[in-house]
Amino acid sequence: MKKAFSTIGPGLLFAGAAIGVSHLVQSTRAGAEFGFGLLWALVLVHIFKYPFFQYGPRYASATGETLLDGYRKLGKGVLISYYILNFATMFTIQAAVTIVTAGLASHLFGITNDVVLWSGVICAISFAILLFGKYKVLDNLMKYIVVILTVSTMLTVLVAIFNTNKGFTFTQIIPSGTAEITFLIAFLGWMPAPLDISIWHSLWSVEKSKNTFETIKPKQAIFDFNVGYIGTLFLSVCFVILGTMVMFKTGQTFSSKGTVFGSQLINLYTKNLGDFAHIFIGVAAFTTMFSTTLTTLDASPRAMEKTSFLLFKRKAILSYWLWLVILALGTFVILKYFLSDMGFLIRIATILSFLTAPFYAILNYLLITGKHTPEKHRPGIGLKILSISGIVFLILFSIWFLLNF
Repeated sequence: MKKAFSTIGPGLLFAGAAIGVSHLVQSTRAGAEFGFGLLWALVLVHIFKYPFFQYGPRYASATGETLLDGYRKLGKGVLISYYILNFATMFTIQAAVTIVTAGLASHLFGITNDVVLWSGVICAISFAILLFGKYKVLDNLMKYIVVILTVSTMLTVLVAIFNTNKGFTFTQIIPSGTAEITFLIAFLGWMPAPLDISIWHSLWSVEKSKNTFETIKPKQAIFDFNVGYIGTLFLSVCFVILGTMVMFKTGQTFSSKGTVFGSQLINLYTKNLGDFAHIFIGVAAFTTMFSTTLTTLDASPRAMEKTSFLLFKRKAILSYWLWLVILALGTFVILKYFLSDMGFLIRIATILSFLTAPFYAILNYLLITGKHTPEKHRPGIGLKILSISGIVFLILFSIWFLLNF
């Protein structure tokens, strides 16, 4: 048991990166606006995205390489495409998660309502943690963060269920109209996470092996991943329940302003648990979003460093630390000069993530089923069928969105 626990790490980093905007913002908003009507979408997207996320740690443990190494073997053009896509989206994604974290910090700690200033402080603290603690701190910290979030969320949901006297229907809803369809695509885009996190997961898996000085077997890697993935599904349902119980049919809506949203989000908990829990729940929510900010700030530079090295063989110049500085500065510039409201930024980031999902799904499938993966570690027929179904699902939903946009 102790050995199994020691191998857990990248899966919880995956959970830490995933359980953020998609859960605290999008899932609670889905419950507030549609009740339980979008549970079908929540379950479907977890099922259809599952193989492509799993292929990250599967490939890393089977080959000792990251998915980026595999992409290079599929062709230099593939890696160049990823390089461009990641560069085009990483600033928006980082800005989106950082501004939500800043909104929660503003509500929890006071001091100032300037979320841009808070964003700068959060980026600086994250930078310092990564500078001095590196991967080992991320790995250890996430185990405690996920436990705190899970316990506090479960407690809140149970109290909310027992305290409510509302009647609810589980009738499922197919959104119609541009606004509702746009929300659905945004909801699916980061649920449970953007597909390129599979690349991050493979990077963390390789880094985990370096830190523990032992090879993590594919079965261990998949078990680790499943723990994190099941946790993200469970908590996403919990946040839909909270949004439904507290805000559905109340006439209230979530604000697109960071500071106001932070207050509303924490009140989802305190309304049911009582004012005594305000600080505890506030810290749990903030810590969750801070972990997302921290993991994304680590992962994107890590991915860009690896891609730069594979493409240009100039690791010393295009280093992790240089990309970290570029990402932090770029995020601050977006929030300082181009941010009109939090909601708009999140919609852009989530929609871009969904529209690029078929690209990553196809690449991961081709890599894990092809000659670059040892035959004994390739997926079985069931997972292959699910993968093809998932690719079709992602493509059709993207086309549906573009036709209705």
